[in-house]
Amino acid sequence: MPTYLYETIPASCCEEPKNYEIQQSMNDAPLTHHPETGEPLKRIILGGYGVMKSGGTTESSGGSCGCGPSGCC
Repeated sequence: MPTYLYETIPASCCEEPKNYEIQQSMNDAPLTHHPETGEPLKRIILGGYGVMKSGGTTESSGGSCGCGPSGCC
């Protein structure tokens, strides 16, 4: 069963979001509230995608993200 990363949706601008790792089936809909605390949640999507090259290696397809002098924040 995969583990998904969720982040709380703060009630005010001064509140820091909390992160949770929650296991659930791939067939389950994304959670909107924490199952134990009831806090509002949103699922966080991590990573990116690459382009498969011959030989089974991957290559980044997007280059830099475009913000900051080095290309990423």
